[in-house]
Amino acid sequence: MIVEHALIPVRPGEEAEFERAFAAARKLIESSPGFLGLTLSRGTETPVTHLLIVQWEDTKTKAAGFTISPAFREWSALMHDSYQPFPVVEHFSFIA
Repeated sequence: MIVEHALIPVRPGEEAEFERAFAAARKLIESSPGFLGLTLSRGTETPVTHLLIVQWEDTKTKAAGFTISPAFREWSALMHDSYQPFPVVEHFSFIA
């Protein structure tokens, strides 16, 4: 299993709009092959920062099932106007 970690810097004052857009976009990622689960959290100290954690079977399945799919283009259209700069996205493998 791979864990995708995205720190999302939402534009100040647009937090509620981002969260509404995420609620609509969520189904796009959840219906992707290889998807295992996700959480979205808002920063306590910095409420404009959101943490998205997505669990995938592996990076190949994530790429083929979501990143290069029409669902990703739809996700991008819903989500990408809410943040600046682009989120830092990294993938992690469990070791313990």
